[in-house]
Amino acid sequence: MRHYELLVVVKPTLTVEELQAKLNYLKEILEKNGAVIAATLEMGTRKLAYQIDKFERGSYVVFYFTAPTPAIAEVERLIRITEEFIRFMTVKFENQKELRFWNKQVEKITKKSDAPAPAVVESKEIVEETVPTEA
Repeated sequence: MRHYELLVVVKPTLTVEELQAKLNYLKEILEKNGAVIAATLEMGTRKLAYQIDKFERGSYVVFYFTAPTPAIAEVERLIRITEEFIRFMTVKFENQKELRFWNKQVEKITKKSDAPAPAVVESKEIVEETVPTEA
């Protein structure tokens, strides 16, 4: 099992439900091919560096997972034939330095998702006192 990062750019015209459906589809593909997903990072919709298929924006999502090598070819094949994914990039982490980075990223993402929502602090009215100055 090797460590991978998969970045996909999805069409910005999809609704939230359609986007979640496509991400679930991609997760199912990965898991069917023996991958274990460690973390998922949804980066939101961002401006593309250049226009792709008449789109100037795209929804970015990153998957961190471990998988056997043959699974990557099948996952990439299925991403290519799904027209909602306008770009993708798979990165393999091999040496110790890269694996440490992969582990750090997974930890950071899982901490963010496990962190409780920040408590709402009630605002208190601040009254400024004016001190008379001698002229």
